[in-house]
Amino acid sequence: MKKVFITLTGTKHYCGNDFLKKDMKIRLEKEPENEYDKEAIKVTYEGLGKIGYVANSSHTVIGESISAGRLYDKISNVAYAKVVLVTSSGTICKICKKSLKKK
Repeated sequence: MKKVFITLTGTKHYCGNDFLKKDMKIRLEKEPENEYDKEAIKVTYEGLGKIGYVANSSHTVIGESISAGRLYDKISNVAYAKVVLVTSSGTICKICKKSLKKK
C-alpha cells in the first residue's frame, strides 16, 4: 500500500510546534461538528490535547501531502500518524498503515 502523508497545520493557535520531533505519534480524530469545515480532522497529542488540524486547503497542504478532505473517507473516526518533518510552514506526517481502511 502506498504511503499516505498529511500536513499538520494551525499549531501556532495551540502549543506551537517546537515540541514536535520526528517519529512522534499523533492522534487524528474526525470532527464532523466543526462549524467551519465538515471534513475537519483535529490532531491531538497525549497529555496536551488538541495541537492543530490536518490541512484542508491548497494554501496549507505541503508537497505531496493529501488534504483532510481526501483523507476523510480513508480512515475511521480515529487514526494515528507519525511526524516525519517539522517546518516553519507545517509539519509533514505519515499515516500509520493500520489506520487506513482496507479497500
